[in-house]
Amino acid sequence: MRSPIALKASLAAGVALLAASGCAGNSRQQELAYIERPVETIYNDAVRSLDRSMWVVAAAQFDEVQRQHPYSPWAQRGMLMAAYARYRARDFEEAIGSAEEYISLHPGGDGAPYAYYLIAICHFDQIIDVGRDQARSYNALRTLNEVIARYPDTDYARDAELKVDMVRDQLAGKEMEVGRYYLMRSEHLAAINRFKRVVTDYQTTSHVPEALHRLVEAYLSIGLTGQAQQTAAVLGHNYPGSDWYADSYALMQGQGVSLPEKPDAKAGFNMFERLGRMFF
Repeated sequence: MRSPIALKASLAAGVALLAASGCAGNSRQQELAYIERPVETIYNDAVRSLDRSMWVVAAAQFDEVQRQHPYSPWAQRGMLMAAYARYRARDFEEAIGSAEEYISLHPGGDGAPYAYYLIAICHFDQIIDVGRDQARSYNALRTLNEVIARYPDTDYARDAELKVDMVRDQLAGKEMEVGRYYLMRSEHLAAINRFKRVVTDYQTTSHVPEALHRLVEAYLSIGLTGQAQQTAAVLGHNYPGSDWYADSYALMQGQGVSLPEKPDAKAGFNMFERLGRMFF
């Protein structure tokens, strides 16, 4: 398989891994009058439109490569470049459709890794804030993981891995938002379920320390002091210098329950061993 760098060079000069930014454009594909021309001429015109950030025009011109010369090597390139141009126009659905068409027609083609990556990035760029439904985040997570699974040794997979971490942090943030809402309404069991999910399903995200502290709060609110103590111990063992542990430590002191400010050698359970005992 050709390397991603070689593939990108063959697609068009100057096209590197997709950036998260793009200029908006008309979401409808422009129709071009059929004027028969050499494939190189059509393709080069499309590249020039791309260089001028004329994304919609470029997409239509790359489509014309396929329409007039469907069996030429340029046609495969044109399909990918049309998808890329639509991505830059932020016409994500059309971009996904073009990339999926390439995969359907050329599943073993040199451009397949790029096509899968482009689909994932289209979903990733549509992620919205944690206050909204996270269906797009799940789509992004699914398609990014597909890139990693299919092409693990590529630049696309390495970039996808970074974005997976970002998506998981987003999903954990959504769970935290809902959990805080339940906690504020004194719906403690519902809140506990949300915070547990952050701790067990999103263990590597930035939200885990707060989730553990919120569990301490929720357990104390319903009189489960032992569960609160265990959770605070896990928090102190793994995040001893965090503000969240300081808050949990103060809460437990207020309940007359002592906690070590720093875990000692006897507290040698790692976080996941302790969580397994607590939650399962």
